[in-house]
Amino acid sequence: MKNIVRSLLPPGLLQWNRLRKKKAKRKSLETLKAAGQTWTSESLHASIMNAGIDPYKDLLVHSSLSAIGYVEGGPQGVVEALVASLDASATLLMPTSPVNSLQAAHELALFDPENTPSKMGAITEYFRSNVATYRSAHPLEPVSAMGPKAKFYTSAHHTDGSSYGANSPWDKHMEQGGQILYLGTTLINSGTSLHAVEDAIGDAVFKFPIYLENSQLFKIKLSDSRIVDCLTKVHNPTMSKRRLCDELIPLLERSGALRRVVIGNAPSLLVDAAKMKSILLEEYSRNGVTMYTPEGS
Repeated sequence: MKNIVRSLLPPGLLQWNRLRKKKAKRKSLETLKAAGQTWTSESLHASIMNAGIDPYKDLLVHSSLSAIGYVEGGPQGVVEALVASLDASATLLMPTSPVNSLQAAHELALFDPENTPSKMGAITEYFRSNVATYRSAHPLEPVSAMGPKAKFYTSAHHTDGSSYGANSPWDKHMEQGGQILYLGTTLINSGTSLHAVEDAIGDAVFKFPIYLENSQLFKIKLSDSRIVDCLTKVHNPTMSKRRLCDELIPLLERSGALRRVVIGNAPSLLVDAAKMKSILLEEYSRNGVTMYTPEGS
């Protein structure tokens, strides 16, 4: 619908609209710079290391650029700081979903992992287009990665039948004992790994109808240029509105799976992914704890 509206606008108005958005973005950055400390990739790297990032563990990063403060180089400066924080033996991963709407409203005609932009923020798009060596081909929740296990994490994601199954980067990362950094974000807007816990429990056991009854068919372009169908489950919008992800934070914090940290100016969360999965699986089995019933049932 947005594309149809744009096509009806005069070229001059389209150009004015683009310039207006660029000006607003520059003004926002100038406001951040004037408000406080300027972060370089070097000082941001020091902040990341002070937060307790383990350089030898694979790192999955959700991010908000504006929450960090003014960063020289913008997204590039943040990505450089994150890359410098990891040993060569570790892999860096970021979510790079091509849509920021409900899954059931996904209208992308073709998902091309090599060229379709990420809608998960400027940091993820810079990482996808300039740094990552692989991107998974799932049309709903793809992940981009760089490092020795990048191909392992991203291959076969589109074959799972859902975004979060055993072949997904989300589940593989937890099984590999990785760490998750919510850089200026929280579980409510970046809790994708929580869905992999739900998939691990299984539809037949999990007590909430988190997926619509019928899977949806999407077109995807593979690395060999073949265009194939991907049949995948999509989230039930009714259940999506009932998520209380952040109310799981105290449980994960008490259990030692989550720590509150500050990186740059951004209040952030650092999570042990394997421990988070183990705790949530146990709490679901014993007490019925989910993101819909964080206090148990």
